[in-house]
Amino acid sequence: MEYTELLERAKAASEKAYAPYSKFKVGACVLTENEKVYTGCNFENSSFGLTICAERNAIGSAVADGELKIKAIAIYSPNTKPCYPCGACRQVMSEFVSDSGLDIITEAENGIDIKNFDEIFPEGFRL
Repeated sequence: MEYTELLERAKAASEKAYAPYSKFKVGACVLTENEKVYTGCNFENSSFGLTICAERNAIGSAVADGELKIKAIAIYSPNTKPCYPCGACRQVMSEFVSDSGLDIITEAENGIDIKNFDEIFPEGFRL
């Protein structure tokens, strides 16, 4: 699947986000090593610590389907370009990086920005 398609699916997912408090809607689209695609959006809670990010939502769907190796994730928010994952999401992503690496896809002012996961999360925590 092309990265532009992943970003379009992330955009569509962002429209379903539940963000009544922050107004910061985010959508994510995960591509696994087995070429399966999963989307997720953020959903907030009045007890802010219970809020779930779009990236973790999409990854959770992949894991629930037995997919443990992610090779790309597109992240989109209409609020900011580019929209990079928070620290908690970066830590979760580090658990599921495919053997070939993980590309982070975001929308930039001039098109699509692609970074390798190691660029945005160097020397992450691992047991």
